[in-house]
Amino acid sequence: MAIWVFGYGSLISKAGFNYDERLVGFIKDYRRVFYQGSTDHRGTPEFPGRTVTLEPAQGEICWGAAYKITKKEDQEIALTYLGVREKQYDRKEYVDVFTELTATTPAISGALVYIASPDKKVNVNYLGPASVEEIARQIVQAEGPTGPNREYLFLLEKALLQIGCQDKHVIDLANEVRRILSEEQ
Repeated sequence: MAIWVFGYGSLISKAGFNYDERLVGFIKDYRRVFYQGSTDHRGTPEFPGRTVTLEPAQGEICWGAAYKITKKEDQEIALTYLGVREKQYDRKEYVDVFTELTATTPAISGALVYIASPDKKVNVNYLGPASVEEIARQIVQAEGPTGPNREYLFLLEKALLQIGCQDKHVIDLANEVRRILSEEQ
């Protein structure tokens, strides 16, 4: 039996595992926010980076990419890989993925998605809401083993534009980071 994994951040452009099919789509009643701290990939414990998580938002949609993994061996490898890559995300949920804005029936039911909850008791790296300026300054300063936090933001912005999604939160942050960087030169 195949499994589906839905990515709304770096998974959109870089799955990192074998898959049989990639489907661009969206989930309902969530929005993408840069509220999760990254102390292992795009930041350090001293200077956490910011990565995206999902926040419940009635009536909103969040675009991303779903990956179908059919072979049992590929599923095991992918889930082990994602367990490490997404280890700072404390919740796994199963969501319906849609491809048409007017559709009432999902294209995929039960796609696995990783979410970082706002509960600091179980998710010590949750940073939460802040102004665009504050988040942008943190992104400019943070760098981790995977690279600069700004690279994560710019890659996400590019990946979203490539799938036809203009995410205001991501675009506003990317523009503010570019503004800060131009001031520093």
